[in-house]
Amino acid sequence: MKNRILEKLRQLEKEKNIEILFAVESGSRAWGFASPDSDYDIRFVYKHKKDWYLNLWEQKDTIEFMTEDDLDGSG
Repeated sequence: MKNRILEKLRQLEKEKNIEILFAVESGSRAWGFASPDSDYDIRFVYKHKKDWYLNLWEQKDTIEFMTEDDLDGSG
Protein backbone atom coordinates (compact mmCIF):
# COMPACT_ATOMS: atom_id res chain seq x y z
CA MET A 1 0.00 0.00 0.00
CA LYS A 2 2.94 2.32 0.63
CA ASN A 3 3.75 2.38 -3.10
CA ARG A 4 0.11 3.13 -3.96
CA ILE A 5 0.06 6.05 -1.51
CA LEU A 6 3.32 7.48 -2.87
CA GLU A 7 2.00 7.11 -6.42
CA LYS A 8 -1.17 9.03 -5.50
CA LEU A 9 0.84 11.82 -3.88
CA ARG A 10 3.07 12.15 -6.96
CA GLN A 11 -0.03 12.23 -9.14
CA LEU A 12 -1.47 15.05 -7.00
CA GLU A 13 1.74 17.06 -7.32
CA LYS A 14 1.49 16.91 -11.11
CA GLU A 15 -2.26 17.53 -11.34
CA LYS A 16 -2.34 20.45 -8.89
CA ASN A 17 1.11 21.87 -9.71
CA ILE A 18 2.16 21.66 -6.06
CA GLU A 19 5.04 20.29 -4.01
CA ILE A 20 4.18 18.02 -1.10
CA LEU A 21 6.54 18.86 1.76
CA PHE A 22 5.39 16.33 4.35
CA ALA A 23 2.92 13.46 4.46
CA VAL A 24 1.88 11.23 7.34
CA GLU A 25 -0.51 8.37 7.99
CA SER A 26 -3.19 9.20 10.55
CA GLY A 27 -6.36 7.64 11.87
CA SER A 28 -7.00 4.14 13.16
CA ARG A 29 -4.17 2.50 11.20
CA ALA A 30 -1.59 4.91 12.61
CA TRP A 31 -2.80 4.21 16.14
CA GLY A 32 -2.85 0.45 15.64
CA PHE A 33 -6.63 0.13 15.93
CA ALA A 34 -7.52 -0.63 12.32
CA SER A 35 -10.48 -2.83 11.52
CA PRO A 36 -10.66 -4.94 8.34
CA ASP A 37 -12.65 -2.20 6.58
CA SER A 38 -10.53 0.78 7.73
CA ASP A 39 -9.41 3.22 5.08
CA TYR A 40 -5.92 4.74 4.82
CA ASP A 41 -5.91 8.30 6.18
CA ILE A 42 -3.22 10.49 4.65
CA ARG A 43 -2.55 14.04 5.82
CA PHE A 44 -0.07 16.26 4.04
CA VAL A 45 1.41 19.75 3.89
CA TYR A 46 2.08 21.23 0.48
CA LYS A 47 3.00 24.47 -1.23
CA HIS A 48 2.01 26.07 -4.50
CA LYS A 49 4.27 27.94 -6.89
CA LYS A 50 5.00 31.56 -5.92
CA ASP A 51 2.52 33.02 -8.43
CA TRP A 52 -0.38 31.18 -6.80
CA TYR A 53 0.19 33.19 -3.61
CA LEU A 54 0.48 36.48 -5.49
CA ASN A 55 -2.94 36.13 -7.10
CA LEU A 56 -5.48 38.82 -6.18
CA TRP A 57 -8.41 36.39 -6.13
CA GLU A 58 -9.28 34.06 -3.30
CA GLN A 59 -8.48 30.44 -4.11
CA LYS A 60 -9.21 27.16 -2.38
CA ASP A 61 -6.25 26.33 -0.16
CA THR A 62 -7.08 22.75 0.78
CA ILE A 63 -6.93 19.51 -1.17
CA GLU A 64 -9.10 16.54 -0.26
CA PHE A 65 -9.61 13.23 -2.00
CA MET A 66 -11.05 9.76 -1.51
CA THR A 67 -10.17 6.93 -3.89
CA GLU A 68 -11.93 3.70 -4.68
CA ASP A 69 -9.13 1.76 -2.99
CA ASP A 70 -9.73 3.51 0.37
CA LEU A 71 -7.16 6.30 0.33
CA ASP A 72 -8.56 9.28 2.25
CA GLY A 73 -6.35 12.31 1.76
CA SER A 74 -6.39 15.85 3.11
CA GLY A 75 -3.82 18.59 2.80
